[in-house]
Amino acid sequence: MKIYMVPALLAGIWLLLLAESTQAQFTMSGQLRTRTELRDGQGSPLADGQTPAFFTSQRTRLLMAYKAPRMRFRATLQDVRVWGQDASTNNRITRPDLNGLMLHEAWAEIDLTDTTQTHAAYTVSLKLGRQELMYDDSRLLGNLDWLQQARRHDAAVLKVEHSEFIAHAGVAYNQNREASSGRTYNGIPTGYPAGTNGIGTQYKSLQYLYLAKKLSAGNLSFLALKDDFNRYSLSETGEKVWTTGVWSRVTAGPYLSTQLGKNLTLTSSAYIQAGHDKDGHKLRASSLSISTLYNFGSRLKLGPGVDFLSGNSAGTSRSQRFDPLYGTPHKFWGQMDYFYVANGFGSGGLLNYYLNATYRLSGKVSGTVDYHIFRSPNDIAFSDAPQLNRSLGSEIDVILNYTLAPAVGIQLGYAHYFTTPTLLAAKGVTSTRTGANWAYLSLNITPQFLQSSNHY
Repeated sequence: MKIYMVPALLAGIWLLLLAESTQAQFTMSGQLRTRTELRDGQGSPLADGQTPAFFTSQRTRLLMAYKAPRMRFRATLQDVRVWGQDASTNNRITRPDLNGLMLHEAWAEIDLTDTTQTHAAYTVSLKLGRQELMYDDSRLLGNLDWLQQARRHDAAVLKVEHSEFIAHAGVAYNQNREASSGRTYNGIPTGYPAGTNGIGTQYKSLQYLYLAKKLSAGNLSFLALKDDFNRYSLSETGEKVWTTGVWSRVTAGPYLSTQLGKNLTLTSSAYIQAGHDKDGHKLRASSLSISTLYNFGSRLKLGPGVDFLSGNSAGTSRSQRFDPLYGTPHKFWGQMDYFYVANGFGSGGLLNYYLNATYRLSGKVSGTVDYHIFRSPNDIAFSDAPQLNRSLGSEIDVILNYTLAPAVGIQLGYAHYFTTPTLLAAKGVTSTRTGANWAYLSLNITPQFLQSSNHY
């Protein structure tokens, strides 16, 4: 009962705040997103003898936002679960580790400059608390919204913004609890281990600088990010023992999105990575991405692209495996999530050649089709299969979107992966099948419960 009183209590507090200020704006909205999935090799091919999975997951959110002169506040209460995970007659969660009720966002942003008094051409603000970090195309920093629980950071971000230029500086420092002494950090998450190459380890601290400039026909930006991982040693039983100090990793590079003519869009990025990875290995890696999209009228968009992410080759003492940090891999490397998500694929890196097509049938119906060809940029050899080629297979993704009402959207998706012996070996799967499938149906409802009419 206490859990269900939380939204009502929060709403009451917000209404009291609103009543106290005639210059405030308050909004309350929600989200209910269900996704019913048939997983027949999603994430990794099924081994011989395994059967497909079928389930429905649900995200429920209550979002509240408050805006007053020189201050903005936002809180998002979120519950994520699978239908049936709790006994229907219980008055409590069946298993504590499946508790999906949490605060996804809770932040405040204050303006350090008063533009009404100074009439300055720029603003300076500070955003504090639990927040999503999203920049550019979300390749390195994104909210991972496809995942039902998404991603957020406990951070502070200083913002300097102009109509044609912005600069953001962010910092985060993680600890497990309020401690009397010591600063070691156990970065192994207790929940669902979503991540990239850093899976299984959360950073201890993070610092970044983001600079962006508007161009006449696009945007140019630069990101420099350092994340630090708590050092550890291994016990006699192979368990991690956290020690003092950190291993630091630096990632930096530019991003460009621009119009070439009336109908052609070019997007590209290039990043280098150096320092040490989460396990203390020396690191020197890189990534390069370039894509184009051409508008064939108002309905069809079509274009190719290629991604290169460096990896380890045989006999190298320094790690060359690029980690795409805290972005949205589901957006770039196939809907099946075979690469840089929850399931590894070795350390050889990735080449992704793809073709993207988007077609809008009407104002309510649209669809996308993507085709990917995946290869390893390095030779792949295993002790039991030394003659494998570099082909990691191919994938086709088909998505259909339908807007039933302004606050109701339906999405239907299907993906098929054409596997290869190299992919099966990289995934550590024994299977006689040559393909994998995934299908889903998602319903997304986003009602607006309340919106104040006061303005300032």
